[in-house]
Amino acid sequence: MPRYPRSNYPFNNAFLLIFFLNAFPFLLLAQLKVESWETSNDKTMLLSKKNIVSSANDAAEVIAINASKKYQSVDGFGFALTGGSAQHIIRMSAQERKKLLNELFGNGPGQVGISYIRVSIGASDLNEYVFSYDDLKAGETDPELKHFSLSQDEKDVVPVLKEILAISPNIKVMGSPWSAPVWMKSNQNVQGGRLKDEYYSAYADYFVKYIEAMKKHGIVIDALTVQNEPFNDGNTPSMQFLAKEELRFIRDHLGPNFKRKNIKTKIVLYDHNCDAPEYPISILADQKAAAYIDGSGFHLYAGQTAAMSKVHDAFPGKNLYFTEMMAVSKDGGFNTAYPVGRILIGALRNWSKNVILWNLAADPGYNPHTDNGGCSICQGAVTIDGDYVVRNLAFYVIAHASKFVPVGSYRIESSLTTKVSNVAFLTPEGKRVLIISNNSAEPQLVKVVEGDQSFSYTINRGSSLTHIWSL
Repeated sequence: MPRYPRSNYPFNNAFLLIFFLNAFPFLLLAQLKVESWETSNDKTMLLSKKNIVSSANDAAEVIAINASKKYQSVDGFGFALTGGSAQHIIRMSAQERKKLLNELFGNGPGQVGISYIRVSIGASDLNEYVFSYDDLKAGETDPELKHFSLSQDEKDVVPVLKEILAISPNIKVMGSPWSAPVWMKSNQNVQGGRLKDEYYSAYADYFVKYIEAMKKHGIVIDALTVQNEPFNDGNTPSMQFLAKEELRFIRDHLGPNFKRKNIKTKIVLYDHNCDAPEYPISILADQKAAAYIDGSGFHLYAGQTAAMSKVHDAFPGKNLYFTEMMAVSKDGGFNTAYPVGRILIGALRNWSKNVILWNLAADPGYNPHTDNGGCSICQGAVTIDGDYVVRNLAFYVIAHASKFVPVGSYRIESSLTTKVSNVAFLTPEGKRVLIISNNSAEPQLVKVVEGDQSFSYTINRGSSLTHIWSL
C-alpha cells in the first residue's frame, strides 16, 4: 500500500466520525442507495454491476467521505496510443475497429470512456522501427528543419486519432519524445546520448512544428513532456536529459519559442520514475523556467507515489501528471486490486490530475517493438489478433475510473484504512464516486459513511470496486 503525505491524513471531521462509530457500534445510519461495479480476482465479475446488500454489522474498515474538502481536479484516464497500438487498430476491419474504439472511448452503456491518451513524438520502443520526423543521411544536418515530415505517423497514429476524436472530441492528448533526431545528438545514435548544445533552438522548433502539423489534422496536443525517461539510455530509441540541461532547454529555448509562436500546449517536465523528485523540484526552483512550466510527469517503475506529493508540497501551484506504468497481475490470477491500489489510487491520492497506463494494444506476442532495446514483454490493455480482441487487466484498472469519473471531477476527502485502499471524487453532476481495492489476503468488511448515511459490504480478496451515489 503506498505511503501518503501527512497533509492528506484526514484528522478532522472524518477522524471524529470514525471514532464515534467505533465507540458506539449501535449507531444506526440511513442506508445510501449505491450503484456498484466490481472486477474480481477469479474473473466472475469483470467491471460487472454488483448488488450491494448492506449489513447492519459494525464494519472493520470505515471510510468516511467529506465532499466539502476538495483536492485536485481530474483531467482524465487512459493509455499510451503507441505506434504499435495504432498499427494493430488501423489493420482491423472498419466494422470491428469502430466497435472497439466506441467501446474504449465512448460514454454510453458498455463503454468505458477513456478520456486521456499519450502518443510518442517520433518512434517509441513499441514501434516496428525507429524514426524521427527529420531523418537524414549520416553526416547531414538540418537546423532549419526543412525536411520535417509527419509522414510516418500519418500511416497509423493520425488516422486512428481522427477516429477517436470523432467519438470523443474533447479527449486530451499528451505527446512525449523518446529521442531527438540522431543528427542533433552527441553520440549520433538512436540509443542514449544527449542533445548537443548547438541544437537546443532547433529542437524547440521541432516541437513547434510537431504541434502545428498535428493541428492541421485537427489534433490538439494538450500537453507535451520534454523527454520520456530522461535517465534511461537503454531503450531504443532513448536520450538522456539531465535536470540542468532540461532547465536550460525550457527556460532559454522551448518556453520562449512557445510564447513567440503562441503555442498553448502545456509543458510538462521530468516524465520519469517516482524515485527522483529532486529533478523536477530543481527545475521549478528556477523562476524563469517555472514561468513556462505547467507541471511534472511521473512513472512508477521505481520509487513510491508519495514522491509526487513532495513536488506538490514544494510547488503547490504546479500540476502533477501520472504518465506511464504497466499494470499486470502480480499473483497469476486477475488481481486488479494491486495495480488499482498502487498505481491508480496511489497517484490520485498524491495529487495527480490523470492516470495513463502503458500501453493500449499489442498482439499475442507483445509485438511490435524495436530491436535491441524495445520492450518485448509489454502487454497491451487489449490484445488484438486481427479482428479478435481480448481485454486484459490494465483495461479494467483504468475502466474502474474512466467509466465513472468524468473530466472536471474533483478528488475529495476519504479517510484511509489499514486493509483496503480507496480514493473518492465529486463529479460535476454532484455524484460521489469511490474506488476501493482489496489487496489483502482475505475478504474485508467495509463501511462507507457520508454525513448521516452509510452502507456496508464485503470486498473479496483481489477485487476492485467502484461505487456511485448521490445525496
